[in-house]
Amino acid sequence: MCSILPALGMSASDAPRRVTAAALRRMKGRGERLTMLTAYDYRSARLFDAAGVDALLVGDSLGMVMLGHESTVTVTLDDIIHHAKPVARGARRALVVADLPFMSYTISREQAMASAARLVQEGGAQAVKLEGGRAVTGTVEALVQSGIPVMGHIGLTPQSILRFGGYRVQGRDKVAAQQLIDDARALEDAGAFGVVLELVASPLSERISRILKIPTIGIGAGVGCDGQIQVMHDILGYDVPGEFVPKHAKAYATLGQTILEAVQRYVQEVRDGQFPTDAQSFSMEESVLKSLGEEARQAGKA
Repeated sequence: MCSILPALGMSASDAPRRVTAAALRRMKGRGERLTMLTAYDYRSARLFDAAGVDALLVGDSLGMVMLGHESTVTVTLDDIIHHAKPVARGARRALVVADLPFMSYTISREQAMASAARLVQEGGAQAVKLEGGRAVTGTVEALVQSGIPVMGHIGLTPQSILRFGGYRVQGRDKVAAQQLIDDARALEDAGAFGVVLELVASPLSERISRILKIPTIGIGAGVGCDGQIQVMHDILGYDVPGEFVPKHAKAYATLGQTILEAVQRYVQEVRDGQFPTDAQSFSMEESVLKSLGEEARQAGKA
């Protein structure tokens, strides 16, 4: 079989080894912390991959941070596929996980299989993520048996935000805590390779992480998880300065402020005639320009 690596100017040793679902489980076994970020486009995927992020999530959070909706429930399967394609093209090493969006997997087992197949075949995802605990374990098992790696998601599940009535920390009382433990165990037994814990009380997240053999990926769930995931815009400060930042997030940059100032300078320079300059322009032979003028005069005489 002919390799495309030489055509890309790479040898086999240059190509990074792809992180897989199985590799994440082995990383937990070695006590290594896992890193995960959302990504929704090619350039972000390239950058995050180069930075060493282990897994990229094409999350239904794109409905809010990319499309301007108030929640994730408006996101469609086609939306996820559209954004997964460039992420899959950009990531050479990171595992690409794609969300199964609202109502794309809960109507029937067959619907879930068809939706997950589209994410893999059309979107290029190497794994899918779905929300829910014991109620979705049959679906998880069926997907895994069909060859599609599945990541679970419990705690605050954004697709159920209408039922929750807001973004609240989960698992703070005994009944709720036990339910989350039971859900996590059920997902592991069904074959999930990992589980996201969102807005779960930190002590409970740590206990779940000790119980499970599969990795836990926390978002607002404390340091006791095996790994962490954040929305890319939150950690990059990629928003209008002064707007809301979630408590569970930390901004490692202020791209919003940087972009705002850069665009303001661009607007001012265009209005003042300072941009573009000769450095951003292209020349032509003076004789060609003169000949155009001569032709115009001759045409006028005619």
